Amino acid sequence: MSISLDGFVAGPDQSRENPLGRRGLELHGWHIGDPRANDADKVANGWLMRPRGAYVMGRNMFGPIRGDWDEEWSGWWGAEPPYHAPVFVLTHHAHDPIQMNGGTTFHFVTEGFDAAYAAACEAAGDNGVDIAGGASTVRQALNAGVVDELILDIAPVLLGSGERIFDGVESFDFAPTEVLHSPLATHIRYRRVS
Repeated sequence: MSISLDGFVAGPDQSRENPLGRRGLELHGWHIGDPRANDADKVANGWLMRPRGAYVMGRNMFGPIRGDWDEEWSGWWGAEPPYHAPVFVLTHHAHDPIQMNGGTTFHFVTEGFDAAYAAACEAAGDNGVDIAGGASTVRQALNAGVVDELILDIAPVLLGSGERIFDGVESFDFAPTEVLHSPLATHIRYRRVS
């Protein structure tokens, strides 16, 4: 996850116009075309984009609609999302699956994180599950103890407010195993130690 120096993975006031909140896009220059990106950013982008068997994400990451599904929405990514695998979206409001081009199908899970993670594990087989985000979903995964590897892409940005990733996380049982850096981010790969 891209994160600011002060611990935010999205800026304040997330909306359809600003899906990552105000200034949240500044966290992601290392992988969305900033000309200052270097070889370290390319390696980290490879970590980010490597294929997985399934994904779990929160509804806020899927889209801006809150409450009942009162309009058509199929994600921020257009007709062919980058996942190319089943994606299990945490929500309080039931929705039929949405099949997209390229092998992505969004499944909507109303029974909580554990149910979404179990469904993702079953769908993934031996190909691994990625906790795609946002902050609340990653916190739930960390607290459930299901994260084996965590990659933080720390951008030299102070957001001041927004969505924090570690609020409510009770322990951090990870050790750094690899560090790459560029002008845009310090990429740290952590592995679970316990």
